[in-house]
Amino acid sequence: MTEPRLGELQQSADFIRRHIGPAADQISSMLETLEQPSLEALTDATVPEIIRHRPALELAPPCSEADALTALRAIAEENRLNRSFIGLGYHDTITPNVILRNVLENPGWYTAYTPYQPEISQGRLETLLAFQQMTLDLTGMELANASLLDEATAAAEAMALAKRASRSKSNRFFVDRHCLPQTLSVLETRASSFGFELIIDDPENAGNEEVFGALFQYPDCRGNLRDLTPLCERLHEQQAIVAVAADLMSLALLKPPGESGADVVLGSSQRFGVPMGYGGPHAAYFATLDKYKRAVPGRIIGVSVDSRGKQAYRMSLQTREQHIRREKANSNICTAQVLLANISALYAMYHGPDGIRTIARRIHRLTRILATGLRSQGLNCNETFFDTLSIELDSTARDAVLQRADAADINLRSDDSTLVGISLDECSTAADVKTLWRILLGADAQSLSVEALDERIVAGEETPAIPAALQRQSAILEHPLFNRFHSETDMLRYLKRLENRDISLTHSMIPLGSCTMKLNATAEMLPITWPEFSKPHPFVPKEQMPGYARMIGELEDMLAEITGFDGVSMQPNSGAQGEYAGLLAIRKYLDSQGQSQRNVCLIPSSAHGTNPASAQMLSMKVVVVACDEQGNIDVDDLKTKASQYADTLAALMITYPSTHGVYEEAVRDICQVVHDHGGQVYMDGANLNAQVGVSRPGDIGADVSHVNLHKTFCIPHGGGGPGMGPIGHKAHLAPFVANHPLVKLDGPDNDNTAVSAAPWGSASILPISWMYMKMMGAEGLLEATQVAILNANYVARRLEAHYPVLYTGRNGMVAHECIIDLRPLKQSAGVTDEDVAKRLMDYGFHAPTMSFPVPGTLMIEPTESESKPELDRFIEAMIGIRREITRIESGEIDAENNPLKKAPHTLADIMDEQWDRPYSKQEAAWPVEALRDNKFWPSVNRIDNVYGDRNLHCSCPPMEAYQ
Repeated sequence: MTEPRLGELQQSADFIRRHIGPAADQISSMLETLEQPSLEALTDATVPEIIRHRPALELAPPCSEADALTALRAIAEENRLNRSFIGLGYHDTITPNVILRNVLENPGWYTAYTPYQPEISQGRLETLLAFQQMTLDLTGMELANASLLDEATAAAEAMALAKRASRSKSNRFFVDRHCLPQTLSVLETRASSFGFELIIDDPENAGNEEVFGALFQYPDCRGNLRDLTPLCERLHEQQAIVAVAADLMSLALLKPPGESGADVVLGSSQRFGVPMGYGGPHAAYFATLDKYKRAVPGRIIGVSVDSRGKQAYRMSLQTREQHIRREKANSNICTAQVLLANISALYAMYHGPDGIRTIARRIHRLTRILATGLRSQGLNCNETFFDTLSIELDSTARDAVLQRADAADINLRSDDSTLVGISLDECSTAADVKTLWRILLGADAQSLSVEALDERIVAGEETPAIPAALQRQSAILEHPLFNRFHSETDMLRYLKRLENRDISLTHSMIPLGSCTMKLNATAEMLPITWPEFSKPHPFVPKEQMPGYARMIGELEDMLAEITGFDGVSMQPNSGAQGEYAGLLAIRKYLDSQGQSQRNVCLIPSSAHGTNPASAQMLSMKVVVVACDEQGNIDVDDLKTKASQYADTLAALMITYPSTHGVYEEAVRDICQVVHDHGGQVYMDGANLNAQVGVSRPGDIGADVSHVNLHKTFCIPHGGGGPGMGPIGHKAHLAPFVANHPLVKLDGPDNDNTAVSAAPWGSASILPISWMYMKMMGAEGLLEATQVAILNANYVARRLEAHYPVLYTGRNGMVAHECIIDLRPLKQSAGVTDEDVAKRLMDYGFHAPTMSFPVPGTLMIEPTESESKPELDRFIEAMIGIRREITRIESGEIDAENNPLKKAPHTLADIMDEQWDRPYSKQEAAWPVEALRDNKFWPSVNRIDNVYGDRNLHCSCPPMEAYQ
C-alpha cells in the first residue's frame, strides 16, 4: 500500500464533504438513476453551453474549519474595540446568556424557515406575537407588525404609508431635522424615488405648510425631549399622518407617542438584547392605529383557531402579499427580522416590566449624574433628555475632547461640528461617567463625585430631565408572558418548549423552491458572537475597523469573481432591498445619461412578486412579458414590448435560472434585446445556487444583480430573517450605488444617499458567508452547484411517474429545483396543494413552496446539503401521499374524511377515544414505520386562515387561552 503524502493528510478540503450531503457512492447511485456518467456530464446535459463559465473560479484553495476560523480570528483581532457612546440609534446591550445560548446560537431557532406553514411554526409565532405585544405596550398604539429591516427603512415605510392613508392632496412630507442622520438619508433616497418633496426643518415649523405626513424623532438625535401632542393636533387638522421614530427603551419612562396622537410609531428594538454588530441585523418595530392595518408593510402575526377550535397563531393579511398584489403591493418587503425580534421579545420577557424599567432608570440616572457634573463645571448641554447629551464646545475645546476620548479608547458622537454627543446605555457604569468627566473637563473632573451627585438627585435637589408632562403614567408589559420567566430555569424551559413546536433543519430537509434551505454550518456561525464582530458601533471611525474592512473587502472580491461583476455593494440588508438598490442604481445611471424619460420595467409573468413591487417603488411602469408553455420568457413578446417601449425602456428584471426552475437557452439574446433598446438588465439572484461555478450573471448580460447571502451563501433564515441582499454591478453603475451620510464608502459618489441604516447593512452576519466561501474554495462551490442540480433532478426523476413535472429544460433536465403539478388531483380527488403540504407534516417534513410561481403546484429545491437517504425519505413520503390520493380517487375513502383533508394530525387526535375516520390512527400519525422512532408532532391541527383574517387579533391573548 502506497503511503499518502503529507499534503493529502491535511484535510484542507474536508469541509466540502461536510457541507455536501451525498457521499461519493450516493452521488454515483443518483447519477445512475439519471443515466449520467459523472457530475460534469450532468452539468453539460443541463446547463446551456452558451452560458457556461468553463475556467475555474479564481478563489483561494479550500481550507479546513480550524484554519478558516484561525484566519478569521486574526482578521477580527485587527478591529479596535473602543467603548462607544455614539448613540444615534445604536447602543451597547447585554444579551442574557440563556437567550444567547438557546436562541441566537441554537440551530433549532436559526435554521427554521418563514412560518408560512404555521402548524409547525407555533413556537416562533408565539414569540413574534409577544414582540408585537411588547411594541404595542411601549408605544401606546393599537396594531404592530412582526418587525422590519431597520429603523431608517421603517421610517421610509411610514412615509409611504402616510401617502397611502392621508387624504391630503399635498406631495410634501415634513421631517424633523433632528431625526437620525441615517434616517434622513434613507428618507431622501425613498422620497426621490416616489417623487415626494421633503421639508426638513425644526419641529415647531411643522404644519406651516400643507403636507401629507410628518416624522419626528423622540427623543431627538441631540437627546432633547418634546411634547408631540400639539404638533400632532396641528398636523391632523390638515389631514396629515404623523409618524414618530421613538427609542424603545426610553418609552419605559416617557409618555408613549400613541398617547400624544401619533398615527405611526417606529424604531429599533436593538437595545433589547441584540448586539450592535457594526450595524445589524436588528429588528425594527412598526406600530399604527388599527384603521391602517391593511396599509401596514411586512408581516402581522395574528391569532386564529385550528380545526379542533384550539387557539393557534399564523401570519395574517400580509402573507406573501407581493404574489397577490404585485406592483400594487404596499411594499416590496417580503421578510422580517424574526430571529432578532424574537431575541428582543424574549429579553423583555426575561427582565419583565420591573426589570425593563430598572434598566431604563439606571441609564437615565447615570445620564443625569453625568449632565449635573458637566453643568457644575460650566459646560452647557440639553436640559431635557433620556440618555443622550449634546455638549456645545468651541472648535478648539471640541478637538481637545475628541483627542482625549481617542486616547482613552472611547468614541463620542462627532459628526456635528458644533457639539460632542454622548449616549449612555445598559452597559454604562459609574466608572464610565467618571471617565467621561475626565475627557470633557480635564483636571476639573477631580472634584466630582458620582455618589454625591446621586444623593442630590435622590433628595430632589436637581431639576428632573424628563418634564412631568412627558413622564410615563401608563403601565407596560402587563401580559403574563412578561411576568413568568424571570428565573433562568423558567426561561430555559420556556425556550425549549417553544423550540419543540417548530420544524427546522435540525429535524429534516426543508425542500422549499426559491428559498435554498441548505446547511448553516456551525463553523460559519461561531464568529458572529465574537466581540470583535458583535460589539462595534456602525459609525466608529473606519480606521478602528481594519479587520471588518478586510473581511468585507475579501467577501466583495469573492462575490465579484463568482458573479462576474466589476464591483459589489454590501449595503442592502435583504433580497428585496437589493432589488430596490439595483433598480435605483439603474435609475440614477439613466438620469446621468440624459435618459430620465426611461421608466418602463419589463417583468416576466412568472417573476417573484417582489420584482414588480420593487419597480413601483422607483415609480417605474411595470409591463408584463409573457412566458411560453415551457415556462420560458416568450422572446417574441419580449421583442415586441422592447420595441414598443424603445424610447422609455429602463430595465428588464429577470430571474436566472427562471422562476420555473429551468435554464433558459435564450437568456443572452434576451439581455441583448434589452440593451439594444436602451435598457439595463437586472437579474434577480434568488436562484444563484444553480449558477455558482457553472455560469456568471455578469457574463450572461446582467448589469446588476442582488445576491441572497441567506440562500446561496449560507446565512440562515432565522425563522424568517435576517437576510442580506448585496448587489453586484458592472463598472458603469459603480458611481450610482448607495453611499452613507456618516461613513463614506469607497466607489459610489459621495453625494449618494443610503438605502439602509448602516453602511454595510447587517455586517455582523457577513462572516458566515466569508467562512463558507473560504472553506469551500472554487472546487467546493462548483461541486455544491452540481450536486444541487443532481439532487433536484433525482427528485424530479423519482417523482415523475407519480406527479407531472411541470417544466424541464434541455434533455428533460431541471436546474436546482423542480415544480410538480397537483392541479389534476383537484379534479380527480378534490385534493389541493395545501392538503399535500399539511399531510407532509405527518411524514415529518416542511412542505415545498406552495402555488408559486404556478397556482396549484409545489416547487421543490432539495439543495446540495441533503443526502440521498433524506431525499429518498422525502420521495417516499410524496409517493405515499399519492397512494392515499389514489384511494380517494377510487372511492375507497371519503373525499372529505381522509388523511389529507384532516392533516396534520396531532397527539390530541390520537388520544381521541372516538375515532370516526375511515383510516387508522397508525395511518394518520405513522404513515411510515420509521416515524415511530423519530416523530415530529405538529402542536395544532389545521389552522383556519379565513377566521384569522376576519377576526384580526395581533396581540397576546389572555393567559387563560394558553391553558
